[in-house]
Amino acid sequence: MSFALEHMGQNIWCGKFTDFGEDIATHGFSCRLGGVSKKPWQALNMGLHVGDTEADVLENRRRFLSALHLKAECVISPEQVHGTNIMRVTEADAGRGALAYAKAVPKTDALITNVPGLPIMLCFADCVPILFFDAENKAVGIAHGGWKGTVNRIAAKTVQRMQKEFGTDPGKLRIGIGPSIGACCYAVREDVSQAFREAFPGYEEEIFSMHGSEEHLDLWAANRIQLMETGVPRANIEEAKTCTSCEHAWFYSYRADGSKTGRMATVIALHPYIS
Repeated sequence: MSFALEHMGQNIWCGKFTDFGEDIATHGFSCRLGGVSKKPWQALNMGLHVGDTEADVLENRRRFLSALHLKAECVISPEQVHGTNIMRVTEADAGRGALAYAKAVPKTDALITNVPGLPIMLCFADCVPILFFDAENKAVGIAHGGWKGTVNRIAAKTVQRMQKEFGTDPGKLRIGIGPSIGACCYAVREDVSQAFREAFPGYEEEIFSMHGSEEHLDLWAANRIQLMETGVPRANIEEAKTCTSCEHAWFYSYRADGSKTGRMATVIALHPYIS
């Protein structure tokens, strides 16, 4: 399995992990090209909460989700707060956060579901999107791994929640760690560094590196470590290894673009005919 950008037509590009259960589910990571948003959100901003014109964001969502053969009005999307709340969503939640941010699932940073045809979506601009795919029990999920979510082990907690809700076997779970800020660009303050040293003792060499006088943090490694601690095999964890700050011509980046920037979307949905 590897990560690649796929041209979906009309200048819409989508990041995908090859062979990520396409017979059972569809998934995608949006890029910043092909939308209608004006500067500074130009062009395919998927976030309703960053000051962009609502009509433009909804058109962007329609374009991207249509390219994935999904209905934008059915998407479930949360209010992300860098916490560790995980919600299992059902048919009754369809459309929450799709057309209005005020109707988003409140204060939630991971969604899981086993409902066929129900698309779930989270938004990102440097934070780590983590996809979960359980082919055996036909369940999927997405988690938002910013530094706060990562240090508080939202990825591991999502695995554990899927175990509880769906009977997921971590040994068979497949994970995709999507485009996000890499260790090459992610300098951190001393308080963040200390929090990770306390949360991941013995892994300092894997998650920290020095770039001149700056200490940099590897969020991909920190998420991989906690997933493996839950029993997910290393071979089942695929990483896009794509830094959104380095590649901000393609992806939105809070660090590279400044605070006035758009958001990319990560989407996954079981095929509607799966039961």
